[in-house]
Amino acid sequence: MCGRYAASRRPEDLVGVFEVEKWEPEETLAPDWNVAPTKKVYAVLERPLKDADSPRPVRQLRTLKWGLVPSWSKSPEGAARMINARAETVAEKPSFKRAFATRRCILPADGYYEWVTGSGERDLEVEGKKKRPRKQPYFVTPADGSVFAMAGLYEFWRDRTLPDDHPSAWWVTCSVITTEAETGPLGVAPAEGPGSLADIHPRMPLMLTPDRWDAWLDPRRTDVKELQGLLAAPPGGLMRAYPVATAVSNVRNNGPELLTELEGPEVGTLF
Repeated sequence: MCGRYAASRRPEDLVGVFEVEKWEPEETLAPDWNVAPTKKVYAVLERPLKDADSPRPVRQLRTLKWGLVPSWSKSPEGAARMINARAETVAEKPSFKRAFATRRCILPADGYYEWVTGSGERDLEVEGKKKRPRKQPYFVTPADGSVFAMAGLYEFWRDRTLPDDHPSAWWVTCSVITTEAETGPLGVAPAEGPGSLADIHPRMPLMLTPDRWDAWLDPRRTDVKELQGLLAAPPGGLMRAYPVATAVSNVRNNGPELLTELEGPEVGTLF
């Protein structure tokens, strides 16, 4: 799954990396090293510009709310539960299938966090001595330091309780697509700990390599079978993972120190 990630890149850098044609400086977000559900996040997407003479899709950098609200939903209350969409079922699930066909986006990140329960903590839980074991967070990021381009979906939702001219009348929300975690060796593995992403968690965000960006973002591509081909896992060995401080487990903590690599896990022996 993807329940927390880091996104500290400047919008100017993202504009260059993704060849964005339009973005509004007033939508600039502060660097966020602890992105949690319902926060605003950057998304790269393509759509025609409103009131433009040409219907040509334009690549844009937009700010969306993480936690997808389907257009047909009566309320936005379930948004926090819609932060992920499974690649295996995204073309079929009522909440995601329309967005998958025409409203796909890329959610740029530095990487994502995942938590592993230490063996000692698991033993205490089994023995009934600890109901909520501590977990060791890991940060997973491209081994070469590039932007982690997560496959995403976005959707529009109209709040019918507000007038048309109200600034909050329309919500634009998004979800991260997840897939089975890689079982092969990490590009860079920690000295002690997991040797693969699957050792950390069975799911991971679907990373889109640059050769898939154009096809993924193009809203004119609507053939579901063709689009499902873009959901294939990227080549193995592109990622690295390392332990970080348990401070990241508290969403109120936010700063570059959260990405500092530890020499070893804080939460005992993990593997």
